[in-house]
Amino acid sequence: MFAQRISVAQVEEGDELAPRFDADGLIPVVTTDADTGEVLMHAYMNAQALEQTIRQGEAFYWSRSRQCLWHKGATSGLVQKVVEIRIDDDQDAVWLRVRVVGDASCHVGYRSCFYRAVPVGEGEPAAPVKLTFRETAKVFDPEAVYGDAPNPTRL
Repeated sequence: MFAQRISVAQVEEGDELAPRFDADGLIPVVTTDADTGEVLMHAYMNAQALEQTIRQGEAFYWSRSRQCLWHKGATSGLVQKVVEIRIDDDQDAVWLRVRVVGDASCHVGYRSCFYRAVPVGEGEPAAPVKLTFRETAKVFDPEAVYGDAPNPTRL
């Protein structure tokens, strides 16, 4: 499905998909809402996840914490339907524009994984820096959806 990377010109100006996966076989992905542009999440894909996303039109990722292919929404029902896939100029980052069935993308229950803001331009910050919640209501109850499943987030 993917072209071999032959030259800078081919990668940057050509019409063949030739993604560059990192040493772990991963490529970063930013996922946004197709209608609003809101950033929903950042994740990674391996070659299989990118292939499945292209073939099925739904978002697949590689879970670094679980070390497995992850079909977004397979457990929660919050499937990401892909509207558009874009790749950056040197083909080492992916941008997905999606519509989410159920209107949430974060396993913590918020719409976006980017539900907190970091203060900027307020002088020397106190340690530790205090975050401000930009989303205050959860879209779903993670415990009701996932039950006692282990939290995939690493500490």
